[in-house]
Amino acid sequence: MQFKDGAQVFTADGSVVGRIDRVVLDPRTEEVTHLVVRHGFLFREDKVVPIESVDIANEERITLNPGIIDLDSLPPFEETQFVQRDISDTPGMVQPLYGYAPYGNTATPAYSGWIPTIPYSDETVVERVEQNIPENTAGMNSGARVISQDDRHVGEVESLFVDPNSKQATHFVISQGILFKNRKIVPSNWVKTLTETEVVLGVDANTLERLPDYKGN
Repeated sequence: MQFKDGAQVFTADGSVVGRIDRVVLDPRTEEVTHLVVRHGFLFREDKVVPIESVDIANEERITLNPGIIDLDSLPPFEETQFVQRDISDTPGMVQPLYGYAPYGNTATPAYSGWIPTIPYSDETVVERVEQNIPENTAGMNSGARVISQDDRHVGEVESLFVDPNSKQATHFVISQGILFKNRKIVPSNWVKTLTETEVVLGVDANTLERLPDYKGN
């Protein structure tokens, strides 16, 4: 299976779902666990799609399994939560004695056994964004920077090859960059560290330069 930056995602009956935004990997095992699909014709928000839901994936198109029908039930990639800020150490402030509801929520707050001493304020609430991907994984962005061992920016991740049985990443395709004028295909076991926006390799730029150009499609 191949997952390319921006490739369209379809249902089994041919309806357009959206486009690939990032691939979720476990850096320790190189296993791909999920895809993040950018909102499109059917998705009104970015969604997390389990890798098991993918039937066919090539450079241009990803098709979901026929059994994937209730797309709305898929979790959003990011969720915003509003949590009460701990102001116990803030000078001149008194710890609120009610568990106040998030701003804009008109429901009566549940009794906490305390007595309120300050009015509700936006300043008592913190906005927190959480990603719905497994712990210890990284949602690698399409176009993540690739850095060689000798600290040279050698290109960006264009696509990722995944073994359909083990779901492990096998190779990365590096797109044209400042150093390379053509695409290169790199074994995933050359990856030293991986984050959302950057892939650091354990080989130097000269080693990469000696790789044959990747033609692909």
